[in-house]
Amino acid sequence: MSAANPVAVAARDWGWRHAGRKAQAVAGVSFDISPGERVLLLGASGAGKSTLQHALAGVLGEDTGGTETGTLRLDGAHPQAARGRAGLLLQDPDSQIVLSRVGDEVAFGAENLGVPRAEIWERVHAALDDVGLRVPLGHPTAALSGGQKQRLALASILAMAPGLLLLDEPTANLDPDGVLEIRDSVERVLDRTGATLIVVEHRVAAWAQLVDRVIVLDAGGGLLADGPPQEVLTAERTRSRLAEAGVWLPGAAVDVPPPLPALRSAEDLLTADGLEVARTPRGPAVLTGVDLTLKAGDALGITGPNGAGKSTLALTLGGLLRPRGGQLSASPALAREAGSTPSKWKSAQLVTRIGTVFQEPEHQFLTGSVRDELAFGPLRAGRSESEVRDTVEELAHRLKLSGLLQANPFTLSGGEKRRLSVATMLATSPDILLLDEPTFGQDANTWRELVSLLARQRRDAGCAVVSVTHDREFTEALGGRILQVQEGCARLQPAGPAAGAAA
Repeated sequence: MSAANPVAVAARDWGWRHAGRKAQAVAGVSFDISPGERVLLLGASGAGKSTLQHALAGVLGEDTGGTETGTLRLDGAHPQAARGRAGLLLQDPDSQIVLSRVGDEVAFGAENLGVPRAEIWERVHAALDDVGLRVPLGHPTAALSGGQKQRLALASILAMAPGLLLLDEPTANLDPDGVLEIRDSVERVLDRTGATLIVVEHRVAAWAQLVDRVIVLDAGGGLLADGPPQEVLTAERTRSRLAEAGVWLPGAAVDVPPPLPALRSAEDLLTADGLEVARTPRGPAVLTGVDLTLKAGDALGITGPNGAGKSTLALTLGGLLRPRGGQLSASPALAREAGSTPSKWKSAQLVTRIGTVFQEPEHQFLTGSVRDELAFGPLRAGRSESEVRDTVEELAHRLKLSGLLQANPFTLSGGEKRRLSVATMLATSPDILLLDEPTFGQDANTWRELVSLLARQRRDAGCAVVSVTHDREFTEALGGRILQVQEGCARLQPAGPAAGAAA
């Protein structure tokens, strides 16, 4: 892959306010990044990390409806005048995949930059190898798992050989081995091309050894810290400030809510017997022989490598995909005269029985404001206006969304979108809550609040919480059982140290 021309970045009292928002997403940010420097960008959820990266990629400007203050420059030019110099990996890989075949998708950006055809396909093969996506070039992009799509999106950026590589939570939906593989692939590309790097990650341990510098955005404006990793992440004078802001610090103990008392005499809700699941109605089964009973108040973590079928299983349990084979039956306590087959239920019947939070939050937003989004489900379930108002206010307060009730859901940060998507399902008080990567984009503070809220939902409402996740601390904190998915089969086991206390 060709060497890049590394980009210099300069910010002077820079800020951005989204259209229709009173508060600025970012304010008063100043720094200089030298060509070829490798930077880890940190901050609390909602501090403006993604907004800053979008601006650097040239997709924000006065013509996009927001308001810019100060200056932001790439090699002395406004980012909109330097498009093509920066490559941005978005938090939601689906939003930047445009073609139907893997090879064409990776080649697309390089083609638009006018790279010679022979070199394009050299770059395609190198990029796919770098990210560990080992599928044929003609493989359908729609048939990839969420983690595989994340690898594909990164490969598409790498094939463009940008001078500035902007990575927004590049490993959020990857299994532990995939996290290390992607980090190592990024390092190889940087060593080969010399590109400048700005990477956003909430879990910093995997990236601390790769970067030269850590910049921490302050949610109130400006910078909370800026310096070498060993100073910013280990110095006592800064660690306490970062911990208070919710930054995940290497070596810090995970503060989890206390374990719940055991639940007794819980009713059966949903039973899988020899269940087979597939991503498409006529596609091959990706998982077979799943035997499982969910009871009221259960916690179940579905874990395993990317592409193993975890999300497909969750969508099938949620009634959104038909089983490929075997049986999936709702008990009378869950069905409540809707019939025993969840895939035949209407959406109005699903909303109070099984609530599903998709891996990509944007896929379930239906309204133009956070307030309306939170109210949509309860209103459809027939709740009174006062009940809906109380529910909206409580969830918004618990999940730090109160100041965003008038905001458009699509303008939120990745972590805020994730919390909103969870809150919209909690608002309808379903018997079963299915969550795909629920802790994506969360800082340490919002992570703890989310765990506490879900634990209370289990205890107080008897809600069964099923989570597709690579977050080991989350499954241990919530307790219950683990369904380990691998090589086409699934095996139940305890969740870990907290399992006995919370099950």
